Amino acid sequence: MRRQDFSYELPEDLIAFTPAAERTGSRLLCLEGNTGALQHNEFPDIIHQLQAGDVMVFNDTQVIPARVFGQKETGGKVEILVERLIGTQQVWAHIRASKSPKANTIITLDNGVDVTVKGRCGADNALFLVDFGENGALDVLQQAGHMPLPPYIEREDVPDDQERYQTVYGCKPGAVAAPTAGLHFDESLMKAIADKGIIIVYVTLHVGAGTFQPVRVDNIADHIMHSEVIDVSADVCDAINQAKAEGRRVVAVGTTSMRCLESAAKYSHGDTLMPFQGETDIFITPGYQFQVVDALVTNFHLSESTLLMLVSAFAGYEHTMHAYQQAVAQRYRFFSYGDAMFITRLNHG
Repeated sequence: MRRQDFSYELPEDLIAFTPAAERTGSRLLCLEGNTGALQHNEFPDIIHQLQAGDVMVFNDTQVIPARVFGQKETGGKVEILVERLIGTQQVWAHIRASKSPKANTIITLDNGVDVTVKGRCGADNALFLVDFGENGALDVLQQAGHMPLPPYIEREDVPDDQERYQTVYGCKPGAVAAPTAGLHFDESLMKAIADKGIIIVYVTLHVGAGTFQPVRVDNIADHIMHSEVIDVSADVCDAINQAKAEGRRVVAVGTTSMRCLESAAKYSHGDTLMPFQGETDIFITPGYQFQVVDALVTNFHLSESTLLMLVSAFAGYEHTMHAYQQAVAQRYRFFSYGDAMFITRLNHG
């Protein structure tokens, strides 16, 4: 398939630049993968889409204040966007400056802390290795960093973003973009889900800035997917394997949880899901055979994005693109701070 196959027109006023007043205050478009049938609901109605015994899988990553500003010794302004924490002192980062910094360049951040650019790193040397020294990367970011709002939210971050661009259950710092499907859940909804007999488990995928990287090739098979660090534990696998054996569903909250589970399945033997910790660059497109996930909670994704391709694989291309047309017509709010979908998988054959 071609990148242009996943294009749709979106009026700019449907982009959600700020979150809803309440976490659960969004709308929920329900899409049945097998038939393409649509239902228009409010997000708390998700409880009626869930069944006792479902295993609901959340991503417990926590967004770090990954954007910091500073200047070189020459006085040149620098913006650092952390991509990944490497131990306690070092990070991989994107750096914006009038001239790319050379190895051993010292940058003084706005709070007076000096960091050192060690040199290039990452795939194609597109990133920089930055050393925060004895201060520790996470501590400095907590002091001086800004929340890394997506590039299409064209405003400065505000104090409210510290809370709202973060799930209520995120506990493992490392993401530089929110797992946005989880932003709709508050503590009371989480309790209601557990009280209904739904089993809640957590995986970890530290979302990188690469999640916003556009597909630049026409043939999507030629796209090189960015890599992210994931952790699928033995406890999660046990809960899912038991559910599968008993005919119960697995519900992924967010494309990040989906990518964790399907990545683990890729490295498992037979039908038994095995624990996995490491890197994944899984790229899910129409024709992919899902191994684990039966239903998906997700936000609305950018035109021509890898995440829209993933959803199209899950619910069927035609059903997905029709649902997006209806979402635009019904004036749903799009992207990270926008509304959500609940999707059941299209079963092939």
